[in-house]
Amino acid sequence: MNTPKPSGREAQPIEIVELEGDGIGPELATAVHRVAEALPIELRFRPVDWSLERRERDGEAAVDEAERAMRSTRLALKYPTVTGSVSPNALIRRRIGFSVIYRPAISIRGISSNFKSDVNLHIVRVATGGTYDDPGQFVGRNAAVSLRMVEREPCAQAAKFAFELARKKGFTMTSSSKHTIQRVTDGLFESVVSEVHDQGYEDVPHHRELFDALLAKVILQPQDFEVVLVLNEYGDFLSDMASGLVGSLGTGASGNFSFNDDHEVDIAMFDPAGGTAPDIAGQNVCNPSAMLLAFGMLLDHIDRYDLGHALRLALLAAIEAGETTGDLGGNLSTSAFTEHVIARLADHLP
Repeated sequence: MNTPKPSGREAQPIEIVELEGDGIGPELATAVHRVAEALPIELRFRPVDWSLERRERDGEAAVDEAERAMRSTRLALKYPTVTGSVSPNALIRRRIGFSVIYRPAISIRGISSNFKSDVNLHIVRVATGGTYDDPGQFVGRNAAVSLRMVEREPCAQAAKFAFELARKKGFTMTSSSKHTIQRVTDGLFESVVSEVHDQGYEDVPHHRELFDALLAKVILQPQDFEVVLVLNEYGDFLSDMASGLVGSLGTGASGNFSFNDDHEVDIAMFDPAGGTAPDIAGQNVCNPSAMLLAFGMLLDHIDRYDLGHALRLALLAAIEAGETTGDLGGNLSTSAFTEHVIARLADHLP
């Protein structure tokens, strides 16, 4: 996108900010670094201490450092973090202006699930607005109110991102809301999506679905949905449901994006969906799959889809072969699983 495609190790190194977190974060970082060493590309990691201890101790100074680093590299990986007095995700999202979250939810052979149909769902979520930006307030003793806001610009950014993604993959794009009930807010969202479609994406099939109906249809006929664009709360619900359908939150990865005035991606950050898992931290038993998939999304973003795809193929082949960590029924440690992925990576590298 905005980062030039290197031709190999002799090219200019690509610098990546790492927001180092809590719990299993260091083990996940080690797995990423091991895989990076096996790739025919030079990546330079720039760590930023984003642990709870640092954030609580230094406050705004910690956020300032992360923001400066990310505005310098335009590229970041974020490891799991504990929420203390304030959400670290909310802190960095506001500072950088992340307005779109992209989360694929794809069935993986070798992971058991109660859901037997194959899922290949690419969820694009407007990451601002809704009621999440307003904690609400009490009205008297027996009522509470929260303001729900939908803004044109984030909707337009998300719509363009979703249509670009669908075009690149040859997919359909479905926008989903409750526009028949929330006529003003969700109606604005759908009208912006239609405007973006009509201004350069007529070649991409676009459908609308009411959100409650969408949830049922994804479960009944998941093959009918590919790229799905939704507002903030809806995206939160849909992403977690989709993770349940594919059988594991431990394989979920996300991309977070801010945009320039031309609706082009400006800064991108990639992270796993899972938490810090303090009960197993430091034991070398956590599953690094989601973090490695997030790293693969980063490689796609810097126009090295060949490397990102090779990493995904290697990881999926390892899982299908039963070479997994304990949470997926295997007996491999974090480091051993990572080495299995690296061994398989050679078969798929360009």
